[in-house]
Amino acid sequence: MSALTDHENYLARADAARIEADAATLDNVRDRCLRAEVAWRGMAVRVERTLKLRAAKDAAALEPVAPPDNE
Repeated sequence: MSALTDHENYLARADAARIEADAATLDNVRDRCLRAEVAWRGMAVRVERTLKLRAAKDAAALEPVAPPDNE
């Protein structure tokens, strides 16, 4: 069994909400599902942005620091 990342899980939940919205016959149910889809996709975007920022921060921490010039 493979574990999904948060990003993959959020996208899967968004896709499921869209499918449920498409199948809904009641307007309020469809609207609720569409709002859920937007929320899940927003969470996926935030997780992806956080991972990119964390990777950039980690990469910067590994770069050597030049000694100061003492002229």
